[in-house]
Amino acid sequence: MTTCLAIRLGVIDYLAAYRLQQRLRSRVADGSLPNLLLLLEHPPVYTLGRRGKQADILASPRQLAEIGARVIPTDRGGEATYHGLGQLVGYPIIGLRGWDGGVRGYVRRLQRTLTRALADFGIRAEYENKPIGVWVEDAKIAAIGIRVSRGVTTHGFALNVCPNLSHFDHIVPCGMPDARATSISRELGRIVGVPDAMSAVADAFAAEFGARLEFVDKDALCDAERASPD
Repeated sequence: MTTCLAIRLGVIDYLAAYRLQQRLRSRVADGSLPNLLLLLEHPPVYTLGRRGKQADILASPRQLAEIGARVIPTDRGGEATYHGLGQLVGYPIIGLRGWDGGVRGYVRRLQRTLTRALADFGIRAEYENKPIGVWVEDAKIAAIGIRVSRGVTTHGFALNVCPNLSHFDHIVPCGMPDARATSISRELGRIVGVPDAMSAVADAFAAEFGARLEFVDKDALCDAERASPD
């Protein structure tokens, strides 16, 4: 990989981000846009991946309404996942054709990206011999779920920076009823903001993927998307 455009999208609805990914994936696949890394937060939402079951959502309709969350089936891999404010979500839209390691190697690079970023905060995280994601001992600090279509990735990772961890009590993560969630802020005993984590993750991503990241604002991305031929 050479240049990769990194776009800070701020807080964006899950379905709006999903539709954006689909449009951008087509542009990356046909070569009219370079590889991309979308960095954002979602309002509260529970998503069910291709192996997820409705029974993995433990919250009642009343509880979902109290936190303003919806349940949305999606086409990524994995099971039930929570997204919410205080969680850094990264959606790499990357062409994998010609890469060594294929999809499995790509997931490993995402895991190494996150463990490298966490190490910058003094947090020792791991992924070997664990369910897919990144863990601090027996607590999950980051989720990974991807899709590859036409050789291009969508979806990606969600790193817990300073979310409301009680919202994870409403799901069965990874099909593991006893699994618990943690965050950078909980591990450090102080509040860490999403912008600080974003900088660490962007640096780690560039190092792991051999990419030169160029940050552009979302308006520039929209202009590029409109300028690309249909």
